[in-house]
Amino acid sequence: MRREVGKVVEDHRTKTAIYDGIIYMMHTKGDDGGVVPFCIGKSETLGKTSGLLSVNLERVATDTSKFARWRDNYAYHIGDLSAIVLSGHDEKVQTNKYRSWATALFEGVNKDRPRLRKPVFFWVRAWKKEDVGIWTEFGPSRLSFLEYMLIGVASSLFPQEFLNREGHNRF
Repeated sequence: MRREVGKVVEDHRTKTAIYDGIIYMMHTKGDDGGVVPFCIGKSETLGKTSGLLSVNLERVATDTSKFARWRDNYAYHIGDLSAIVLSGHDEKVQTNKYRSWATALFEGVNKDRPRLRKPVFFWVRAWKKEDVGIWTEFGPSRLSFLEYMLIGVASSLFPQEFLNREGHNRF
């Protein structure tokens, strides 16, 4: 995470504008050893304030307070997941999205010793504006488009395992 985000931060600092941000995937491995995605997302170079580096990326090298949306506080993936998996969290901070994540990923949710059902892996890549996505006929794919393509394909191939809500086919 730090290496890939570092590429994006340096790109923004030097104003070379090569990268769109990062693409990430939380996944497990199938019985055949292949990737089975749980979650696909992105963190763009620019934040909500025009022209400024995203707060989710700006201090990843030295500070995990945002950690590219994976922080362990509420309103971030690890924090919201922990609010379900671990006991002692107020119900006001528990969301249905992370309740489904917790049930899919853990045994013993809200118990003394929750355990992952399967090993979970994390993959991240700094995405260049000219990188080609999963369909080469589209040519270079911007980060937002890449995320939609990957979510669409993953939700079709892994409808039971895939945890993203946006872009997910409902059966």
